[in-house]
Amino acid sequence: MAETEREAAGGSGMPRFVRAPPMLQKPDQTTSPPQMSTPPGPPMFRSPLRPAAVPFRTSPASPQSAVSMPLNNTLPPSSPPSFAHSDLPLHFSPAPENVSLPAAPHLLFSAYKVLKQKKLANIPSLGLGILVSPARDISLGPQIIDRDPHRCHNCGAYSNPFCNILPVSGQWQCVICRNLNGSQGEYVASTKDELHNFPELSSPLVDYVHTSSRISGFVPVSDSRMSAPIVLVIDESLDEPHLQHLQSSLHAFIDSLPPTTRIGIISYGRTVSVYDFSEESTASADLLPGDKSPPEDSLKTLIYGTGVYLSPIHASLPVAHTIFSSFRPYNANIPEISRDRCLGTAVEVALAIIRGPTAEMSRGVVKRPGGNSRVLVCAAGPNTFGPGSVPHSSSHPNYAYLEKAATKWMDNLGRDARRQHTVVDVLCAGTCPVRVPVLQPLAGASGGALILQDDFGEAFGVNLQRASNRAAGSHGLLEIRTPEDIVISQVVGPGEEAHLDARENFKNDTSVSLQMLSVEETQSFSVFMELKRDIKIDHVFFQFAIQYSNVYQADITRVITVKLPTVDSISAYLDSVEDEVAAVLIAKRTLLRAKTASDAIDMRLTVDERVKDMALKLGSQVPKSKLYKFPKELTSLPELLFHLRRGPLLGNIVGHEDERIVLRNIFLNASFDLSLRMVAPRCLMHREGGTFEELPAYDLAMQSDTAVVLDHGTDIFIWLGAELSTQEGNCAAALAACRTLAEELSESRFPAPRILAFKEGTSQARYFVARLIPAHKDPAYEQEARFPQLRTLGAEQRAKLKSSFIHFDDPSFCEWMRSLKLVPPEPS
Repeated sequence: MAETEREAAGGSGMPRFVRAPPMLQKPDQTTSPPQMSTPPGPPMFRSPLRPAAVPFRTSPASPQSAVSMPLNNTLPPSSPPSFAHSDLPLHFSPAPENVSLPAAPHLLFSAYKVLKQKKLANIPSLGLGILVSPARDISLGPQIIDRDPHRCHNCGAYSNPFCNILPVSGQWQCVICRNLNGSQGEYVASTKDELHNFPELSSPLVDYVHTSSRISGFVPVSDSRMSAPIVLVIDESLDEPHLQHLQSSLHAFIDSLPPTTRIGIISYGRTVSVYDFSEESTASADLLPGDKSPPEDSLKTLIYGTGVYLSPIHASLPVAHTIFSSFRPYNANIPEISRDRCLGTAVEVALAIIRGPTAEMSRGVVKRPGGNSRVLVCAAGPNTFGPGSVPHSSSHPNYAYLEKAATKWMDNLGRDARRQHTVVDVLCAGTCPVRVPVLQPLAGASGGALILQDDFGEAFGVNLQRASNRAAGSHGLLEIRTPEDIVISQVVGPGEEAHLDARENFKNDTSVSLQMLSVEETQSFSVFMELKRDIKIDHVFFQFAIQYSNVYQADITRVITVKLPTVDSISAYLDSVEDEVAAVLIAKRTLLRAKTASDAIDMRLTVDERVKDMALKLGSQVPKSKLYKFPKELTSLPELLFHLRRGPLLGNIVGHEDERIVLRNIFLNASFDLSLRMVAPRCLMHREGGTFEELPAYDLAMQSDTAVVLDHGTDIFIWLGAELSTQEGNCAAALAACRTLAEELSESRFPAPRILAFKEGTSQARYFVARLIPAHKDPAYEQEARFPQLRTLGAEQRAKLKSSFIHFDDPSFCEWMRSLKLVPPEPS
């Protein structure tokens, strides 16, 4: 889709345009918890974590090797190439020693060295990949540039710290295609040190800020930020218990919004009710039929009439509360699944309300919201009435055909929403099946998310807040440039191939360009690459350019350039592999193919074959045995993949296939932090004094005198041992500390995880047990090697722990490895 023209705010003081809105910044240690977080415990504190037992790192946020590591190695080649353009010597401008990317890097490579040999580098079981988080916030500083960038005339790459510079003429050499380019005299310098004054020549990450208006006739707005409108689309076919929870969540949500946010409220059943904010003391709505798409005449009458359907919070908060309080329970004696819901028509009306007249005039100034507009659908059941609907019962003789037609209609509606820069999030709750395959395309095609919740209570309200706050911008375009010896084979993430007219054209531009469905801090793209031929040089360069409009209406071009060394040695390459990043990339590529339950079973076998292939091609055979050793450099990778194959993404521990589909779609677009936790849970045991010790996610952690927190991304479980539960005071203190830790772990996560607390031996405890590796089946020496905390237990405690386990057929990690004829890797 071509990038539409948009207005940019004017005014002086450039830094203000790149500052992320407060709601998107990571809270610091003094930040209070979200208003609708899980039940409160004691005051917030930062729990000190003891070092983790193998194989988990103590910091799950990012791998140990930061992108800045290779970027600091900026020495020039010993013999810079010469050019026919000039016989002047080339002087390289190295980046300063303190050049580094932020602590939360935008780029995570599966390995920080590249194999030169094509045959070895293209082993499909491991491969080379990158996780790209385009919208990660960066601190303000010298990397902000208020001018146009210098770009290669041949391939379109940007100047960067690794370019060779001719200071006498100001010419610079492109690191991607080696073309020599002019700088209009800007890079002319008497000494190399002068070139360090250019941020793009001293920092591998820079933001170019453009604030001039791009639409003729538009006047820049002086406001620092204009809030994009939010329209709530609410299912009115709810029974009383669900309705009470939903009303509480909506009241709290509306109170949490900034006063300048424009809000709209629509409800739907057999008809669509569009609520009018001009009535101050009553809930007044205009009705539209739900059995068909709204006619243009009806929409024009609505939009150009006297009603006010989008209003800022500061002017309409009492009216919004009145509207929510006016909702009544569904009073007909009809099962939830059989109730008529015209969800599709309601979303069409919401998009029309957001679109409004061709321009919104205010005192002669045309204003345009920053970022994407958002439609938040609160659904308790499937779309069963009007366009895009499916029959009430899946046993309908023509259900498969009607579902396919409805899915296509919803996908088109989602694309229409994206064309008008509106994201549709569908938040479902309750016990009624919502027909996820039909609703998912509506959210996915618009750049939004579909979330399933148990009920409309507190967690639902948290997700409403985070859904409305999470946007970082709009009109996103991601360009990826790789060396000529490396080709991008696949990209997974919330985007699609960009149209030619959405980007500048250059003579030999071989970059891969993606139109981003939305621009958000919580998303990432997975980029998979292969070698076209053997690499002959000692370093390769990658460049990423992200163009988007931020919420302050400034156009940003973020440029990140990375330099990686190439090696001949497999051992040197394996030493540079980041196990956690590699596991997440493997998981994303695997989940892309796991579209159905039968596909998921096949993908478990694919994971098995992948692990075996890595051992056969990169490991070694045990002498006088048919067993193979896994590469010693990749000790934690097999266990991460074992968690993947038995967890909710590929395993059978979720209750319904709809849940797995939702988890799959969240995972494919999720950031590294959330993706890693969804693959492999993080286990933290409560200790005296309110501290927590990180342990491997083994069932050996279920010790009756302790409390354990298990963070599995979209779910956080708090397990209270039976012995601890008998000590009322200690149990309450441990539970409060665990809840506080759970809030801290998930305070910026979207979707907000479900937090469940239960005691040992209860029915809910099975959710916890199913996600832990059954290491109790291993010999004692292997248990101690992989779970060193056992050594602190006395003989009586170990005997009690051993007797508490129930036998079942699920293999332990060591048993699984041996079934593949592999030797389990030794703990590092």
